[in-house]
Amino acid sequence: MTPVSEETPRRSKAKPAPEPPKGYRSTKRGSKSAKRAERAEKMAGVSKGVSRVGETARGIGYYLAVGLGVVLVGILVLVLSATAINHIARWWAVRRAAEAGSLADLERRSKENLLVIGVKDKQAVGFLAVRVNAKDRQIFGIAVPDGAFLEVPGQGFERIGESFPAGPAVSLAAISNYLTVPFHTYVEVPAAVYSQAIKSQSIRGIPGSVLASNMKKDDLDALAKDIGGIQEKNTAIVPLPVKPIKLGTQTYFEPQRAEVADLLKSWWGVDATKQAQVTRVILYNGAGTPGIAGIAAQQLIRAGFRVVDTKNADNFNYAQTQVVVQRGAPKQGQDVAKTLGVGVVKNQPADQNVADVIVIIGKDYKPPAGGTQGVTQ
Repeated sequence: MTPVSEETPRRSKAKPAPEPPKGYRSTKRGSKSAKRAERAEKMAGVSKGVSRVGETARGIGYYLAVGLGVVLVGILVLVLSATAINHIARWWAVRRAAEAGSLADLERRSKENLLVIGVKDKQAVGFLAVRVNAKDRQIFGIAVPDGAFLEVPGQGFERIGESFPAGPAVSLAAISNYLTVPFHTYVEVPAAVYSQAIKSQSIRGIPGSVLASNMKKDDLDALAKDIGGIQEKNTAIVPLPVKPIKLGTQTYFEPQRAEVADLLKSWWGVDATKQAQVTRVILYNGAGTPGIAGIAAQQLIRAGFRVVDTKNADNFNYAQTQVVVQRGAPKQGQDVAKTLGVGVVKNQPADQNVADVIVIIGKDYKPPAGGTQGVTQ
């Protein structure tokens, strides 16, 4: 078999891979990729910047919120503090207003009060209720005529001049009871000196013209010094507002409470609306001892009660003192009994507006040490 001769084809070398195309398209593709990368990088930068701004903003917002919270808390504290201070101030003002004119407050200032009694032929011609306020350098006075018709402890409704023969203590009680201002000291001066004081609106001549007094020499000297240190232009003396009433041949003077209330408010700080709440008492002598009801009346007046009348009871055989509450709270009767030191308290409401408590003095009542003088019931 004839071999067939065939020429084995040679293997050709592999052609190298074509180079990446150059020119417009290649440049364009490369440019797009670069731009995409550049945009991505920019976006990443922007995102990071925004993130930083957000973080910064959040930080600033946090501190602003904290700062605003602190400011608001501070404002709240200030408001609450101001409110608390305002409430405290109002409470204190109310408390001071309540205390002003109270019996305790008036008693603290009672050393400023003086009753000047003008005397002629052993009879009182007038009474001058004076307040010498050395602290504020002012002197106030209300001149009460001897014909003023007032409740005289132990004598009932009477001319105030009739209290003096019974003793200056009775006059002190009568003036204190009517004005609802405590008077514990008095001086007697000649009628001419008394009249001159009212006419000249000056009481500088009073200390050097004293006929009698329950004050010690040192106290009189101190009074003279206080009066001398106050300018006369700061002295005001007015007559008691009264309405003349003719009864037979006698002329009485009915005090006008509305005008008196204004003077008391201005000069002594006594509020008439509060004084209307003072317990009013009628006293009856049921023991038969002369003057016992008047003594008890003075005792109650000094304790801040208002005595509206004193009389004899229907009999003098009361062994125990009776304290009968006819208007208001039963505590009024308990307070009266406590002041007197005795008393069986009863609550018997009655349709009258003259007195709150009726007291019938019994034989068990013991006058205070020293007692008082000159009363008849």
